Amino acid sequence: MATALLIIDMQTGLYDGPQKPFERERVLDTVNQLIQRARSASAPIFFARHTGPTGSPIEAGSPLWQLWRGLNVDESHDHLFNKTRPSCFLGTDLAQQLAAAQIEELVIVGMKTQFCVDTTCRVAVELGFSVVLPEDGHTCMDTPALSAKAIIEHHNATLAGAFTKQVKARDIWS
Repeated sequence: MATALLIIDMQTGLYDGPQKPFERERVLDTVNQLIQRARSASAPIFFARHTGPTGSPIEAGSPLWQLWRGLNVDESHDHLFNKTRPSCFLGTDLAQQLAAAQIEELVIVGMKTQFCVDTTCRVAVELGFSVVLPEDGHTCMDTPALSAKAIIEHHNATLAGAFTKQVKARDIWS
């Protein structure tokens, strides 16, 4: 089964914002390890950037919109695209790019667990993709209602089975 890696919204404005993502250094390390293993397996890598409207802090091209400097991005080889909604598919050509590459399975990592990661996992399944969600490969920030750790645990449990195959990142392309 042809597999691609999809990295969602790991951008300066979210990663270095006033509220830091839960276990941000560990998650960054996990994502970078997956990037290296995807490259070794010749799996395509897609980076999604959440893009706000003109004048917003994350408008296209702004400093906060940039992918986080600690990511191992190869812009000459990796696929970078912009999105304006929680789904990586809505209003983008991601589905067409994946179809052209004959991708059947997506490994999804990044931010934020309860918004873009959750939505993209669900939509990917609706579009016919098999989805692997490394339980240790996505993150978010604390909210007034729940800690980031609780949000991540809840989404791992909720998405497992019906929407995603749940694994540890170390077991992908190992």
